[in-house]
Amino acid sequence: MDIYLKKSRWKLYLALLGLAIVVISMLYTSNLARRLAVVEQNNARFWVMAQQDINDMDDEMSLYCDMTLQQEILTSNSTIPVLIVNEQGGIDDAVNWGGGLDTNFIYLQGQLEKLRNEGIEPIQSFGVQLYFGESRILRQLRFFPVIQFMLFGAFILFGYIGFNAARRAEQNRVWVGLAKETAHQLGTPITAIVGWIEHLKMAREGDEEVNDILEELNNDVNRLELIADRFSKIGSMPELREVNLYTELDACREYMEKRAPRKVSFHFPAADEGEVRVAVNPPLFAWVIENLLRNALDAMEGKGEISARIYEDGRYVCVDISDTGKGIPSGKFKTVFQPGYTTKKRGWGLGLSLAKRIVEQYHRGRIFVKHSEENKGTTFTISLPKT
Repeated sequence: MDIYLKKSRWKLYLALLGLAIVVISMLYTSNLARRLAVVEQNNARFWVMAQQDINDMDDEMSLYCDMTLQQEILTSNSTIPVLIVNEQGGIDDAVNWGGGLDTNFIYLQGQLEKLRNEGIEPIQSFGVQLYFGESRILRQLRFFPVIQFMLFGAFILFGYIGFNAARRAEQNRVWVGLAKETAHQLGTPITAIVGWIEHLKMAREGDEEVNDILEELNNDVNRLELIADRFSKIGSMPELREVNLYTELDACREYMEKRAPRKVSFHFPAADEGEVRVAVNPPLFAWVIENLLRNALDAMEGKGEISARIYEDGRYVCVDISDTGKGIPSGKFKTVFQPGYTTKKRGWGLGLSLAKRIVEQYHRGRIFVKHSEENKGTTFTISLPKT
């Protein structure tokens, strides 16, 4: 617990550090933008003063006065956009609005209205008004903090996604290794149980009751071998083969019915009732059906009915598994498939999550809660593409 707490604290500290860096950077950039705006305002005033000096100069003054500085100030303005507006409110001239836009009076009139709406005060000069906008550099600098924040947020998001993906991949490798080791460890006791069953068959060869029990024990051992085989293949893509869905469903019913309470009745279509071909991995598909049947038995608490129905829906074949158990609240229809969700006192809540992964990722189908009503029952639907 202390380790997880320390990891959580480090994540919090890193998040706070990143937020502090973003805030400091935004404040610094905003301060630079304000300072640049003041510089541009001063440059605009110098531009007006230079323009006034040149307008005041007559022919006699031009012989004795050096206007090089004023000319340099006027020609050096290559960034600050200027609008010269006459007394009637019309635009006489425009500078630095961008190429052909300096003569596009419809666009310039729109910019003039925008400057007035923003409360920009014009500078008066010889009966005209001079409006100054922000240079492109200043506009970019004002938007830079927002862009910086978005880039930093994207970096954090992708880093978080990548970290989680790497952690999940590592966890998956651990689970795959654990599953394969479990399958390997199951091999020894299964082989020993098979030997003891054969020994008991020979010792009680004429006892039919004992032989019937040993036959069911042998079926359970075969089921253990199937489970071990499933564990050994975790992490690899399962092989699909074409089967009759009626036959597969009836085999699952037969196995589970013998191990269910006597007050639970099964109503499944018979194996020879029809033939619908689907491509499945039989061990994994049987695991999905058995998981649904176990959940149904738990929900009914020892008595009730479990039924199944096979039907076609366009390009898909559907299997409905229904029970008369406690039901699922309507708000939990999707939650039941999430890892860790369980209503049992024992269990990890992985059954339906694994069933969903098997059906949707390996068989390109769907599994969902079709209908459920509390204290009346639930219907799960498995939809598989036709072959």
